[in-house]
Amino acid sequence: MSTNSTGETTMPTGTITTPHLVSCTPSRAARELGLKRVEFDLATHLGLIRTLPDEGGGGRRVPRSEIERLRADKDFPDSLRARVKTVGTTEGAALMDVPVGRFARLARLGLVAPVAYYLNRYRAVVWLYLAEELRQFAADEKNTTLLNARMPESLRGQLEAGVDLRPRNWRGRHRGFLLRQTDDPWQRAGVLAGFLDTAHISQLVLDPYERSHLNRFRPAPPAHGAPGSPAAQLAARIMTANDPDEVAWLRAELTATLEEARRNRPAPRPAPKETRAATAPAASVPQVPVPRPPRRLLGWLRRRNHRAGGL
Repeated sequence: MSTNSTGETTMPTGTITTPHLVSCTPSRAARELGLKRVEFDLATHLGLIRTLPDEGGGGRRVPRSEIERLRADKDFPDSLRARVKTVGTTEGAALMDVPVGRFARLARLGLVAPVAYYLNRYRAVVWLYLAEELRQFAADEKNTTLLNARMPESLRGQLEAGVDLRPRNWRGRHRGFLLRQTDDPWQRAGVLAGFLDTAHISQLVLDPYERSHLNRFRPAPPAHGAPGSPAAQLAARIMTANDPDEVAWLRAELTATLEEARRNRPAPRPAPKETRAATAPAASVPQVPVPRPPRRLLGWLRRRNHRAGGL
């Protein structure tokens, strides 16, 4: 391919290409890469597949060069599938050669972090982990004690206190996925706001026009059920930070990012009344009707004109 004098990309034959010929939709890319859509989305989140903003209608597109790069791997598609393979608790325990109970305790302590989740038919949360990460954890000699020996007393105390870092660790990973796809301070602020309760947003962003602009970029939780359904409400709770340390960090990051966003581009707001009045089109002057003479006067005038004509 080459570039002509107008900056458009051309094929060797000289025909001008369009963005649709040098990139494709995520669904098309997933099919060409032999991935399920959920696997494709995870691969993009992990940075394994590069995407670009779709300037035409929002969303993302995948460059054809990226698809060709991945397909050129000698182990394609097995190597790509292996890197996005996820497992639940039972299969994860088998991969690490530990009892299911121990695996669950390691996950609750945050020693292995989930990369995704889904809700089963009983609306119970099923956490998913990257198989490749679990293998690496099990192969690391520093983790031998955690896998085979009695848990240290400090960790047992956390478990007895009910600690469960799985939601927080998932939020941290998901937030990182979303932030990597932003290129604007308002977008980054919106991502951070998406993990805070609306009460925190109201406290931090007092200007209603800024809040409205910020809400344009707030990500929704991963789709689970119809809006307002119990499943959707549960997904919203998982998305919202509730740990005091996590909330404090998010508030500080959002405050700093908002300051950068304001310097870069203030939030849009309605024009002042004086400006609107000056730019408004001039109102048309109403036509004042001319009063007609009384009917008796009209009759007298007609009779006079008639007599004058007869003379």
